[in-house]
Amino acid sequence: MDAYLDIETTGLSSRYCDITVVGVCLCHGGSVKLVQLVGDDVTGDNLLQALDGVATIYTYNGSRFDLPFMRDRLGVDFTGILHHHDLMYDCWRNNLYGGFKAVETQLRIPRRLKGISGLDAVTLWWRYHNDGDREALALLLEYNKEDVLNLVALRERLSV
Repeated sequence: MDAYLDIETTGLSSRYCDITVVGVCLCHGGSVKLVQLVGDDVTGDNLLQALDGVATIYTYNGSRFDLPFMRDRLGVDFTGILHHHDLMYDCWRNNLYGGFKAVETQLRIPRRLKGISGLDAVTLWWRYHNDGDREALALLLEYNKEDVLNLVALRERLSV
């Protein structure tokens, strides 16, 4: 089974910031399952449970951001446990540069939620966390879902 993983955080520093959402798309044969850990459910144990049976995790820039952030904040180090494949480097080998959204645009991978960025994800989290704004949480989860599903599309386009 393969997993496509993306995290949302309150900022860029794993020293000072928290993980707000972990999105995982589990693919096995023709079946696809989305798992999203949110807020207090973002724990090392819950993440390992969600990834039970996974052979390879696919990310975009995960080797420099997602995996170190999860190691620092959740105490989960995937080295020696799971194979990690960072699709960003496959993009670079194909002359596709920029952040994930820029690569999606170059490859014409559609995105329903246009104009929402990682900074917006931080704002959406705080609107939910501080004000109880359920619509903000729903939008944040939809944004994260689109990220992980588009990782699947990216891998298919790259034929990795």
